[in-house]
Amino acid sequence: MSIKTVKIYCAKCRTLLYHYQKRGTGHLLKCFQERILKDYTHTLGYCPNCEQQFARETMIRGKPANKIIQGKVYFKK
Repeated sequence: MSIKTVKIYCAKCRTLLYHYQKRGTGHLLKCFQERILKDYTHTLGYCPNCEQQFARETMIRGKPANKIIQGKVYFKK
């Protein structure tokens, strides 16, 4: 499985939210908190610029993760 570092942005205001180690080639559905390399948010799951909620905190397979709300973020390599 390929691992690449991606930048995750807010879809509304284009603010950088995370540097994240993404596995696989599919869509971004969740972000495991242990794979977030750099966090630019002040409040978990909310954009620091426009204050829009882009993720919800959850547990997936016993690990803390952020479940992405569809259409709220996009990512680039």
